[in-house]
Amino acid sequence: MDRARRRFLQGAATGLAALTAPRFARARAPRGLQVAYAGSMGALMHGGVAPAVARDLGLRVEGRAQGALGLARMIMAGTIRPDVFISITRGPMDLVLRAGHARRAFAVASTELVLAYSPRTPASEALAEAGRGGRDPWWRVLERPGIRFGRTDPLTDPQGLNIIFMMELAERYYRAPGLARRILGPVINHRQIFPEPEVMARLQGGQLDASSAYKTQPAAMGLPYLALPSAIDLGDAAYEKTYETVSLRLRGRVHRPSPLVFYAAVLSAGENPVAAGRFIAWLRAPEGQAVLRRYHYDGPKGAPPLRA
Repeated sequence: MDRARRRFLQGAATGLAALTAPRFARARAPRGLQVAYAGSMGALMHGGVAPAVARDLGLRVEGRAQGALGLARMIMAGTIRPDVFISITRGPMDLVLRAGHARRAFAVASTELVLAYSPRTPASEALAEAGRGGRDPWWRVLERPGIRFGRTDPLTDPQGLNIIFMMELAERYYRAPGLARRILGPVINHRQIFPEPEVMARLQGGQLDASSAYKTQPAAMGLPYLALPSAIDLGDAAYEKTYETVSLRLRGRVHRPSPLVFYAAVLSAGENPVAAGRFIAWLRAPEGQAVLRRYHYDGPKGAPPLRA
């Protein structure tokens, strides 16, 4: 397919994502629809979205789950050529848009950062009590000797950045200087960092006591978690200016937090632009939103589209 024709189809499919009504025509792709998505979305995509999309659209979703920053860099390098990219936070999606790999990205969901913990940890009772406003706040519990905390790699995964941002915001919110360092250690702490799909599994198996998480993750697995104040949980756009007061420099680049919104885009190098557009339209419509809610995702809360 020549470049002009592909761009025309991609633009038409993306327009469908904004305009298609809840009634969907079937749009079978020559191969399965290739979707690269943030690793935290694994349970949603496998258990909820893929079966529903097969039923409603007649499409077979073939997914690749990984840290969204890592996926964005592979898309930019041409290492992978998915039809759809779904990112959490705008940072990874902005990279893809600026590099010309997509024209628009639509908000499809949102979430907030929480602290998940293992029901097997000796600290579970103290963490549960902290969640009820008990004597010791959560950060004092996590500072205890021997607590095994898990998180993801800030070099490749937005959640790895977000837990650092949250801890820095918590230092100010609780007036507790050094809190982040005492809990997380150095920014790149190999004793704490694991691939995103492993973190919840290790928590469930008791190999970790507590971890960073998006609310969708422990809720889907029946694991306990602590909700955090809106001023630090990165989940409320009303606090966006507060969130942006912290930053982190990694490999010469300064990163700042943004609200935890999931964005989806049709990629220009994908082979199935029309099917990709219908898929994104479905995610945004009542049928897709019902599946997202069932997996504990919040709505996009009016977040506007991102443009190249």
